[in-house]
Amino acid sequence: MKGILKSVLLSVALLISIGVWAQPFETFSERPGEKTIKGHFPRTLLETDTSFTWYRSTYQNYKARPDALENLRKQADSVEVVAFMGTWCEDSHFVIPQLIALLDSAHFPKERFSLIGVDRDKKTVGRLAQALNVTLVPTILVFKNGKELGRVIEFGKYGLFDKELAEILR
Repeated sequence: MKGILKSVLLSVALLISIGVWAQPFETFSERPGEKTIKGHFPRTLLETDTSFTWYRSTYQNYKARPDALENLRKQADSVEVVAFMGTWCEDSHFVIPQLIALLDSAHFPKERFSLIGVDRDKKTVGRLAQALNVTLVPTILVFKNGKELGRVIEFGKYGLFDKELAEILR
């Protein structure tokens, strides 16, 4: 019975996500001088929008963990990575550019990575964060065949998001 309930909940979450992917993201300011992105958005927005000055240097200075790189390469065609972040969140400013640098180093397919912005209340377009029980950001979820393999919350249990990600992918 538990397995059926879990499958139903996952199916509902994925159906909700389909609606979210079809909806445009929103940008607004929750605080002066701060841009918040809410919803599914392209990573190029972080790379090109001058509001996100923190992105480029963190991306460029990241050195990939060999185990994370190897495990990502091995799983590249069989997993999906979904990252929830707050463009207002300092932890996200650190982890998300490093995650994207890791994915790029592993030649991870861009179409298998989704970036979801949340507001300060951890809400997103289409209630996807709530459906997937995302309460802290950044949260990185790894899916295989529609099922969650694991998640890294903030910096992870070791304080190294990529070490925990490598374990999930092992």
